Amino acid sequence: MEKPSNLLLKVSRRLFSNLDEQEKFIEALINPQPFSPSILWCQEKSETLPLAVETPTSWQPQFIDRLSLGEKPGQHPLHQQGYFYCLDFSSVFAATTLLAIPQSVRLVFDMCAAPGGKSIFAWKALQPDLLISNEVIGKRLGMLISNLKRCQISPSAVVNRDSSIFAQMFPGFGNLVIVDAPCTGQSLLAKGEKAPGCFHPTAINKSANRQKRIIANSAKIVSSQGYLAYMTCTYSPEENEQVCEWFLERFPQFQAIEISNLAKYQSHLTTMPCYRMFPQDKLGAGAFTVLFKNTNEDDRKEVNFNTIYSLYIYQNLKK
Repeated sequence: MEKPSNLLLKVSRRLFSNLDEQEKFIEALINPQPFSPSILWCQEKSETLPLAVETPTSWQPQFIDRLSLGEKPGQHPLHQQGYFYCLDFSSVFAATTLLAIPQSVRLVFDMCAAPGGKSIFAWKALQPDLLISNEVIGKRLGMLISNLKRCQISPSAVVNRDSSIFAQMFPGFGNLVIVDAPCTGQSLLAKGEKAPGCFHPTAINKSANRQKRIIANSAKIVSSQGYLAYMTCTYSPEENEQVCEWFLERFPQFQAIEISNLAKYQSHLTTMPCYRMFPQDKLGAGAFTVLFKNTNEDDRKEVNFNTIYSLYIYQNLKK
């Protein structure tokens, strides 16, 4: 077993005061173990499931199956036919906050959408009139479009714009804006992957500043009584709780929503209702998630879908 770096030790002490928890967290990163894969059913589940599944968690959506270790859903014919989408169970955890949205949702913006898992989750859970999946990094657009096509996600559109463009063009239009924020990706280590420099303070601060810019632009898109979902796949408080605290100071009309199903995952680093999965929980590599509501009571704006369509690079508008 490799020796943990000083930067990893420092982060572990910031996350956990308990020595035993620090050791479990470090062990999960330097000696990663496999996690069960999971699938999101885009079409109706088969009556006889083609893959071995684990017992569902109490908060797990009905359209998600967590599979037994060793299952390879991406190689199954139903995957190629678009019946389901493969995703990490940590992503399921992060997106589960969307199930707390009580009313129908007309327009969903996914601001950092590739490869498409959160977009597909929102489409399945909320059935919006239009899903807009935005990806600012051009080389990631191909996989996003491919996944939305394969899973027959409609009505949907893919766009390639900076978040500031949407803030200018569509202020107050989005019933739900998802920010699966670009981050240092520290949870990649728990999957046995590489994330060079992910614990370095410079990388963390650079990432946190980018996240603040994106969430601030995204907030301007959220309609009155609309929602903003913020999530990451990293552990640093600077990229998670501290971004949320910064956000609420500058946008006091937003309020973090308590998610009763995730109460046992409440972050111990803040009193704000936000939720963390850690790799030592043995369900997934890790995630942070919070759902904000815009408490303003102003009249909602009618969406001009034609303006949005002028930006698209791919669309599937069939109901």
